[in-house]
Amino acid sequence: MQYDPKQLQKVARKLQVDIKDYALLHQALTHRSFLGESAEAMSNERLEFLGDSVLGVVVAEYLFSQFSDRSEGELAKAKAVAVSEPVLAESAKNLGMQEMILMSGGEDASGGRHRLSILADAFEALIAVIYLDCGLEATRQFILRALESILQDIERKEHIRDYKTLLQEYTQGLFKKAPLYVVIAENGADHDKTFSIEAMLDDILLGSGEGKSKKQAEQAAALQALENIEQHNIPELI
Repeated sequence: MQYDPKQLQKVARKLQVDIKDYALLHQALTHRSFLGESAEAMSNERLEFLGDSVLGVVVAEYLFSQFSDRSEGELAKAKAVAVSEPVLAESAKNLGMQEMILMSGGEDASGGRHRLSILADAFEALIAVIYLDCGLEATRQFILRALESILQDIERKEHIRDYKTLLQEYTQGLFKKAPLYVVIAENGADHDKTFSIEAMLDDILLGSGEGKSKKQAEQAAALQALENIEQHNIPELI
């Protein structure tokens, strides 16, 4: 699948951003798995690198200016939540980005469109495109709009989410046992590993997640488990 300019124009409108550089937008929506299916394709990894930095600056500046009564430690924890993979992935979903990302058929079939890391990376790549094409102020407005929900939680001090604890409280309450987190894969170089972890209850798969650390992956797996339970996606628990 390739986007033409008219399709990309529709994508930009749907994302509510005034992007003119459609080549950059196309790149932001291209996962590395797609490179094997198109000789001209460029992955969004470089854009993700830039977008991550711009996102961090905008969020840090917002928290610093809005919450003058909070300590450095409180601000650091708030920022970590606001730019976390689950939050960014949820923002990408709210924008409908999961249906826009170009990826290989194999990645798609294995659930790539719902993988938190892919969604979060595409969201950061999109931020880089807006920054390069529209400037910092437009980027700031986009980020604050996209992260409005979590920023409101931070204002109410309701942003600290420990999904592992929430999941354990649920399973302990119903089944008198805690979930087990199993590392199923480690990918990447030693300095840039990605961990894939599954949350299990005996032989029941509750959820899976990825992260740059085991702790992050466990939190992502616990979050997916909670979502699966809430949506009744685990037949053994219904």
